[in-house]
Amino acid sequence: MAQRHVAHVGASLAVILAAGASAVPARAAASGTFTATGSTEEARFYNTATRLPSGQVLLAGGVDDTAEVYDPASGTFAGTGNMTAPRAEHTATLLTNGQVLVAGGDANGNPTSELYDPVTGAFTATGDMTTWRDNHTATLLPNGEVLVAGGSTSTALSSAELYNPTTGTWTPTGSLTAARYEHTATLLATGEVLVAGGIGADFKNLSSAELYNPTTGTWTPTGSLSAPRYLHDAVLLGNGKVLVTGQENPGSPVNEPLPSAELYDPATGAWSDGGLGGCSSGFWCEFEGRAVVLSSGKVLLEGGLSTLIAAYRQGATSVARLYDPATNSWSTTGSMITPRRQHTATVLNDGRVLVANGNDFKRGGTTTSAEIYTP
Repeated sequence: MAQRHVAHVGASLAVILAAGASAVPARAAASGTFTATGSTEEARFYNTATRLPSGQVLLAGGVDDTAEVYDPASGTFAGTGNMTAPRAEHTATLLTNGQVLVAGGDANGNPTSELYDPVTGAFTATGDMTTWRDNHTATLLPNGEVLVAGGSTSTALSSAELYNPTTGTWTPTGSLTAARYEHTATLLATGEVLVAGGIGADFKNLSSAELYNPTTGTWTPTGSLSAPRYLHDAVLLGNGKVLVTGQENPGSPVNEPLPSAELYDPATGAWSDGGLGGCSSGFWCEFEGRAVVLSSGKVLLEGGLSTLIAAYRQGATSVARLYDPATNSWSTTGSMITPRRQHTATVLNDGRVLVANGNDFKRGGTTTSAEIYTP
């Protein structure tokens, strides 16, 4: 991540002075803590968050067709152009030309996609996908195209397609070996895409994983996860391995999370233990948490569905923790101000993390709150 913390502080001070504020700027946040930032204009969940080339963050959809932009310099959110359709459980992918491709989740049931231009703040329609889908994945490939895989209509989909930014069109590519939605997709250092877990066509959680080869346009099975997963998260580590976190107990009738993480090694195609302690060892159990890689190479995992609070079974948690790839171990860090799940987490240009929106149905529903994590 770009190291521009000093420039950020200077820009913030300039904004305060220009506004004629007499107050002394707030002291820098202590490391390993969450601090409040401006509230979003809309309460959102199942929306997307995309860091733009300017360093600002675009939040889109989740509840309707609205979108807004977060400015790290001022710590505020401001509305931007509306999308062409209301969307939820869609994807948003930053293209190499600086525009954002928003695809799927069209509440009107159409297979639409659109482009956001940060320069004009406007959304414009682009080519339709080959099928309507939500809860799919979208991955920017090294050649600049976008791979969309799986998702749901009335059941899980095995289809995949490619978006070409030059022509604005979608074309089918090879079918997945297993239909799935609410899975993860991770671009590997090899240029292949690892797809793991999800819910299958029989509505059962999947432990299978597979690889997409952009050169041949084909999918091949790879090693299976140690346990079925969906609504989990996956991040690419600096050592080339993939860390997967979060799991629901497939035998539980109450969406009970399990303490579990594992590592995928592209060199062997195998999964190994991800060093995550269980609830009994002082960690909460979660899924629907959000994982991001920090500039240090460590992984921040925050929020999600929790069973730590017995009175709020299926409630969200405010707890956060850090994964260290060097030791394959986890440690706790500062807790969020607001418990949340189905939220977004975005690493900013200065290395801090913007955590925004989400919900906690047990404590009041969807929120407009946002906060900043300082590593």
